Amino acid sequence: MLAPRSLRKASVPPSLLSDPSPGSLQPTRLAIQVRVHSTLPLSKTLNPRALRLRLVRFPISQVNAAGSSCSAYLASGCRVYKIEIAMEGEMLSKGKESLLIPINAEVITSSVVDRCPHRSEIQSVVLAEGEGDGCLILGTVDSYGHLIVSRLDTVADGPPIQYHLVIVVSEKEVGLGCVLVRCINLRLWYPSSFSFGHCMPQVNESGSMLAIAEGSQLSIWDLRVSNNGGCVHRISGPIGGIIYSVCSSPSGPIAVGGTDRTVTIYDPRRWSALSRWVGCSKYEITGLSFSSVDESFIYVQGVDYEITCGLWKGNERAFSFRGDSNWLGFSKCANTDVVAGWCESGSVFVADVRQDCLSVIG
Repeated sequence: MLAPRSLRKASVPPSLLSDPSPGSLQPTRLAIQVRVHSTLPLSKTLNPRALRLRLVRFPISQVNAAGSSCSAYLASGCRVYKIEIAMEGEMLSKGKESLLIPINAEVITSSVVDRCPHRSEIQSVVLAEGEGDGCLILGTVDSYGHLIVSRLDTVADGPPIQYHLVIVVSEKEVGLGCVLVRCINLRLWYPSSFSFGHCMPQVNESGSMLAIAEGSQLSIWDLRVSNNGGCVHRISGPIGGIIYSVCSSPSGPIAVGGTDRTVTIYDPRRWSALSRWVGCSKYEITGLSFSSVDESFIYVQGVDYEITCGLWKGNERAFSFRGDSNWLGFSKCANTDVVAGWCESGSVFVADVRQDCLSVIG
């Protein structure tokens, strides 16, 4: 059983950013990095306007054993901003229906990240660990499909190393599967999100299966084959609805959610539904992420200002927390459950979730 350890609320200084740009329906303009003394590798996602982009080759953040601060990277307009949030201590209070009540957190430092020379609004930002100590990889993509990958040296000073990649796919705003790995030419209908599959029985090669949300369908693609363009299976979703988010679990199951406000979990062995969590969100679902601590739990982000964590096998809500306005960004560290959301008001909410010791003993 999962138990929240703390929920903190920090405000972006108005002197740094007073009026965030609106962004798209699926907010992925937030990346977080939690610092500690001994690191654990983690991983993360990004989105060109309507489509989610994932860095699968790198871990996304580093979490330390006694995390004392959390770095939040925020994209607004053509620029990226960074704030450092204090994370010391464990304080938590709850309201009705297991709703978490945040405590105010101090913003230690704030600055502009001078690494992303975009000419249009940034729609997604992603953070990954690079090679060597103190090296981070920052990826940003704008509304024209221009992707910039930069190296941030947090220890040594020096000129940034940048890689520019321009993505052009017909008239629709689409993306591709990996950063600087290979270009994938897929014939897609109306893509809104995708995720690389893990532990799929059909393949032994990691990262060769791709699950894509196309309108009301979930399509499965094998990047090693050319028959039918590589599409190996299609699953019909809600009639007249749209799937906005898809994510995969390291053990195999794939989750989708969208306008029907339902999280559906599919079994990759038979492509049949394992579970449906109906009405888990009050509004359309635009973000999903399996728990890294216990994969039977999933985080659900609604289009409004609420994030819910629940047991998808039993359709049971564990807890939830709300922002003070609509989300502009949603982020979860890989291999640990540190979840964050950035609101239109400028507030950043960070939840630290751990395994409940009593349930483990039981």
